[in-house]
Amino acid sequence: MNASHEDQGRPRPRVGPVPAEEPSFHPYHHPAAGWGAAKSVTRVLTRERALVDGPRAIMRMNHENTGFDCPGCAWPDDTKGLHLDICENGIKHVTWEMTRKRVGREFFAEHTVTELSGWSDFALEDQGRLTEPMVYDPESDHYVPITWRDAFALAGRTLRELDDPNQASFYTSGRLGNEATFLYQLFARELGTNNLPDCSNMCHEASGRALQASLGTGKGTVDLQDWEATDALFIMGVNAASNAPRMLTALAEAYHRGAQIVHINPLVEAAATRTIVPHDFMDMALMKTTRTSTLNLQPRIGGDMALLRGMAKAVLEEARHDPKAVDQEFIDRHTAGFDEYRAVCEATTWEEIERQSGLDRASVLEAARVYGDADRSIISWCLGVSQHEHGVDTVREIVNLLLLRGNLGREGAGPSPVRGHSNVQGNRTCGIDHRPTEEFLDRLAEVCKIDPPREHGLDTVATIHAMHRGDVKVFVGMGGNFALAAPDTPYTYEALRKCELTVQVSTKLNRSHLVHGRLALILPCLGRTEKDEQRGGVQSTSVEDSMSMVHLSLGMKRPASRHLLSEPAIIAGLARAALPGSDTPWEWYVEDYDRIRDTMAQALDGFEDCNRRVRLPLGFRIRQPARELVFLTPSGRAEFSAAPLPDVVPAPGTLALGTMRSHDQWNTTIYSDDDRYRGVKGLRTLVFMNADDMRERGVHEFDPVDITSTAKDGSHRHLDGYLAIPYDIPRGCAAGYMPEMNVLCAIGDYSTQSDQPLMKHVKVTITRAA
Repeated sequence: MNASHEDQGRPRPRVGPVPAEEPSFHPYHHPAAGWGAAKSVTRVLTRERALVDGPRAIMRMNHENTGFDCPGCAWPDDTKGLHLDICENGIKHVTWEMTRKRVGREFFAEHTVTELSGWSDFALEDQGRLTEPMVYDPESDHYVPITWRDAFALAGRTLRELDDPNQASFYTSGRLGNEATFLYQLFARELGTNNLPDCSNMCHEASGRALQASLGTGKGTVDLQDWEATDALFIMGVNAASNAPRMLTALAEAYHRGAQIVHINPLVEAAATRTIVPHDFMDMALMKTTRTSTLNLQPRIGGDMALLRGMAKAVLEEARHDPKAVDQEFIDRHTAGFDEYRAVCEATTWEEIERQSGLDRASVLEAARVYGDADRSIISWCLGVSQHEHGVDTVREIVNLLLLRGNLGREGAGPSPVRGHSNVQGNRTCGIDHRPTEEFLDRLAEVCKIDPPREHGLDTVATIHAMHRGDVKVFVGMGGNFALAAPDTPYTYEALRKCELTVQVSTKLNRSHLVHGRLALILPCLGRTEKDEQRGGVQSTSVEDSMSMVHLSLGMKRPASRHLLSEPAIIAGLARAALPGSDTPWEWYVEDYDRIRDTMAQALDGFEDCNRRVRLPLGFRIRQPARELVFLTPSGRAEFSAAPLPDVVPAPGTLALGTMRSHDQWNTTIYSDDDRYRGVKGLRTLVFMNADDMRERGVHEFDPVDITSTAKDGSHRHLDGYLAIPYDIPRGCAAGYMPEMNVLCAIGDYSTQSDQPLMKHVKVTITRAA
């Protein structure tokens, strides 16, 4: 098997302690969570030798201000004081961080970078926690130890010698706490650049831009109490059982109280069927399942907007006979652009809606009936909606549908994006934004006494291009695994290798340490589970969940190494070395994180008095003006949009392919080659296909196939020898795992609306391998 970008690059062979298994596929028909999750957790705790520390961590995770926030997803903490507000994937993530394995100077002395580059990504992370700062030695091809002082000096000197601060780019992963985030963006802007790409550029950028345009806020308006009060939930493009497993509790509770639950996804995922909530001990004992859906719809990949348009069209047609089908008073008082939107709905034919959505009219009308019968509705979505060319238009169509019936500004109603990573929303709130507003920069200048740059910076895709051209010479990665997460893997590798310096702040060894610049630093940091002791005592950090709640996280474990530094301390060290004359009190901030929060309270909207409020039970919620029917849009009203439907029907002979995570995976971290909820064992190099599409191509189950993507510029990328799996997915659609399939997404294939890579809509041909 091979992977190439015009014959460049190959997937890594598995090298590590997990033996290869004979691949198998058996469709999954069991409930989500339940005993399957319990068995999986037990295996993980046993494998990582965490049968004592694991349960201790479980009892401290997601507890209001006395424990640590799960470093996995951004689902809100339970509002009812649940003692086991946890999930299988959260436990995997925490146990993976708490491993007893260590990667120190002896490991790096034994293995060259060239050798490690041939290891699998599982094997790299499975070596354990990084223990001390390391610098790449090109003569020996080894990483060798370096003191923190010398590491900071090297980075600072390289940054100072740049001809222009914009030759540096500062990437952020979602797990960075608010305090470190604020210091990080302050460092970049005092240095003189707004080059602050982040993982949102690849995930929910479309959601933020759409909500900002429609409502004047880049966030959803609902909270968990709204989920507990709504009459209808529409869950779009979300694999909740793997990506936000604690949502299963909300879905089960909604079903019990009689709410309608509509899942909209090309694949019917396990979370869209039934569940046994593990902390419901009676249900576990009796193996009593609860349904998590009342309706499942499978649009074609990219067909969500057509489905939404059809639902809106049906609501407007019903209003001809029943004026109460729309909330005309709400529309007249609070919205703009309704007449134009009504006209575009009327002009869109049912034939076009059926063709583009891939659903028949009866299915669309059934969804519209559920929506029309509900007094209060929430529409929730994730990357299945946002990672498309027309992602912004689709999210705006979600808002359009909500506005028709006044589903905004009242309990149990509104838009609810599902952020996939803990504190990715907090990163943006606290200043990680390559397109900052003038108001934010003015306030930052006043409070922090700096002169921030005013021109927009580079996002993720633009940063990769700039590194490839040689315009960005220093790349700093604050967490994450940029080399694997980014699109067009060989192109991204080439870009990183052209840098003068790459700096990776990490907890574990990963691919980004092996794909590096001429000079490279690995700076190991504390994990979310570990005690952060500074001069002012043990410190807590704050995080923001996907529903705008901000709360504290307090580590419990002794650090994996005495040489680890916290992320705020690392940022302060880099900043002091790069800006030796800075008046910013970097060291003073790190002594006591309350001091950082005091500054944040002055600089950030919504963080007023945050040191007091964040210590309240469950913390505090950042005000969302649109929830109060205050719209910070040019018209001062909620804005309908009237975009035409995009053509998402694949050309003859081609398929629309979406990349996704397996169940035993978190972002780029691979826990095993299994995907329990999709019935796959021992295999990641696969492609899920419709059975009719397979027959049309003469492909049988487990046949090797060659996959070729065609970019907008006409270039091709290839994955050869992947195994075909028949799956319940619409005709013309296919799916497979990231990061392996990121090679198929060309660097130039990004949305013109959001600049997001089109990870969920790659145009491919699939043929049986010779």
